[in-house]
Amino acid sequence: MGKNNHSDDPVRIFEEWCKGCGVCVAFCPKGVLVLNHHGKAEIAHLENCLYCKLCELLCPDFAVTVRGKPEETKADGDG
Repeated sequence: MGKNNHSDDPVRIFEEWCKGCGVCVAFCPKGVLVLNHHGKAEIAHLENCLYCKLCELLCPDFAVTVRGKPEETKADGDG
């Protein structure tokens, strides 16, 4: 598994679904995502994430999922 594909991560990118359009990168208000050397979205600065889900909502390929802040997912019993 790549670093973006851990099922317990609060933000997850499915690289095999990502076509590298850059929509998630362009609309992230905190610059959390970048395009890697393969032209695919990658998490670069998770610590800056607002968990606003813009990346998830705007991705045309459903390649991004946002579960929420780590402390919220544990409180819900997911962690």
